[in-house]
Amino acid sequence: MSESQLWDDVDTYFISHLAPDDEALAAARRESDAAGLPPVNVTANQGKLLQLLAQLQGARTVLEIGTLGGYSTIWLGRALPADGRLVTLEYNARHAEVAVRNIARAGLDALVDVRVGPALESLPKLADENPPPFDLVFIDADKGNNPHYLEWALRLTSAGSLIVLDNVVRGGRVADAGDSAGDVRGTRAAIELIGSHPRLSGTALQTVGGKGYDGFALARVLP
Repeated sequence: MSESQLWDDVDTYFISHLAPDDEALAAARRESDAAGLPPVNVTANQGKLLQLLAQLQGARTVLEIGTLGGYSTIWLGRALPADGRLVTLEYNARHAEVAVRNIARAGLDALVDVRVGPALESLPKLADENPPPFDLVFIDADKGNNPHYLEWALRLTSAGSLIVLDNVVRGGRVADAGDSAGDVRGTRAAIELIGSHPRLSGTALQTVGGKGYDGFALARVLP
């Protein structure tokens, strides 16, 4: 058995007992695949982790940067109270159309605000609305802009908020200071910002599983 097959098998076992499928989640994946969206959404056990993190935060408000087909949005939305709010930003209008349908099918359309356009244009507009601080921010968009997204996350949160930055390992390339690719440079800049910023305390973990070799960073906003 190959190493990647073993990782898949372990994920399948964990998911079957800890993050089992339901029709809304299965339909979100199915509709995303049918629409030709890239198969880069979080896995079910990663979605469950996001849901648990939001619940542990007692989150009432969530900001997601990178919607894709709304699969992770559904996991996060299910952690919120009936009067909660989730703002999710998606660059691609076609992806957003799929996400809106998937979110509505999951019964979360009253909680979720899908905004279309470049996130670095949507974020200043969101800040101009002066929303209450977001309790959790999930960043899962174009990796070259990770440090900019992190800076906006800081502006839109307050002490005690949690920031989750996905896909930080880049197949191990994140450790190579000489790698000039935008995804690596952006991710390294974000990791180094977490490590140096006086209002952030964070860590990063490597993972293996159905999506291969990857990882994520967590940062808590300090006073």
